[in-house]
Amino acid sequence: MSWTSLISTAFDGTSTADDVVAGLDLVGVRAVVTGATSGLGRETARALASTGAEVILAVRDTGAGAEVANDIAVTTGNNAVHVAHLELADLAAVTRFVDDWAGPLHLLINNAGIMAPALARTPSGWELQFATNHLGHFALAVGLHDALATGAAERGEARIVAVTSGAHMYSPVVFDDIHFTRRAYDPQLAYGQSKTANSLFAVEATRRWAAEGIVANAVNPGGVATGLQRDFTQDMRDHLDRLEAAGVFAYKSVQQGAATTLVAATAPEFARSGGHYLDDGNEARTVPDHVELLGNSHAVKQWALDPDAARKLWRVSLDLIRQR
Repeated sequence: MSWTSLISTAFDGTSTADDVVAGLDLVGVRAVVTGATSGLGRETARALASTGAEVILAVRDTGAGAEVANDIAVTTGNNAVHVAHLELADLAAVTRFVDDWAGPLHLLINNAGIMAPALARTPSGWELQFATNHLGHFALAVGLHDALATGAAERGEARIVAVTSGAHMYSPVVFDDIHFTRRAYDPQLAYGQSKTANSLFAVEATRRWAAEGIVANAVNPGGVATGLQRDFTQDMRDHLDRLEAAGVFAYKSVQQGAATTLVAATAPEFARSGGHYLDDGNEARTVPDHVELLGNSHAVKQWALDPDAARKLWRVSLDLIRQR
């Protein structure tokens, strides 16, 4: 990919969620935000609600979700903020969410995730990070496809935003052993693999669904200190501190971290244009898989945009969720 072909916007790494949605009127737009009780998800939901959109907080803890929904309604003046239960690692819960859905959907923000825990598996034997970060969101998007198609027909477009990470550079999807049944478990490799999967999902979803007006893009929010890092070891924290001291990594605020998600969700540059990886509000440059980058590299490895890997991942994911 040449640098001149990259999609650019008026936003950058210093832009905030409020900057991106300033002046937007999304009355009539229905949006689902997963993992919306804290961090980036909460800020994304709040920003969308501030535009007049109807926002559904898809969360594990509905009690916490209700508190967040009330706070968003009070601070934005938008009472169309609702809560629905969703446990991404439990495909039965995903199915219930889909079955309960009625009407069109215009924005699906796949934001929830877990990061670098000790090895854990779902009852199906799936490694928990891959199951939560990718398979649950995959099942959700596939299940809501018809609602998204209806939304696209109604509004002229529907968008999916897959929140990925610069950690995708740690690992491609290792199709021979996705769930670490033969290789030694490494929490960072497992996380990186799941984040690569998020990006590959955006590539293949766009290829399959763009003709219906549905596009998907992957976004890297950058380094944001949230509850996502609760399972970090001290070594991981020390590593980031060293990178920050060296000037190759810098933390963003939650407002800044949510900005790129909102660019993918609302900016006209990404209307009906998908399969991209965004960083700091713009499409990122692609680098070869062998390149080693540190900190805020503002790039995406080829393996996270590989169309062949994206097609294979889609087939594998369908097989897994159908065999559960």
